Amino acid sequence: MTDYGNFREGLEQRLAALLERAEVIEDDLRQPLDADFSEQAIDLADDEALEGVDEVLRHEIAQVRLALKRIESGTYGTCSQCGKEISKGRLEARPIATRCIDCAS
Repeated sequence: MTDYGNFREGLEQRLAALLERAEVIEDDLRQPLDADFSEQAIDLADDEALEGVDEVLRHEIAQVRLALKRIESGTYGTCSQCGKEISKGRLEARPIATRCIDCAS
């Protein structure tokens, strides 16, 4: 069995960074709207963009958490489609990968 300690550490660091960014965005989204109607329009447009970024972050957070669970369960690095080992290079490039390069193509 391959030791994925370095991947675990990197994934945990990535998760912490993503959670921090998501918290900053959510704090910004909780801010009350400006009393000026023209400023409200700008704030609403900004909020819409931030909500999109938050959604992407939340998706990546979920993927990182799943990768950490796969490490815990011993299935990390195994292709979910064909069952072969995912190359170290692929995991270095995309630590949340669930399929080998052949199955992902």
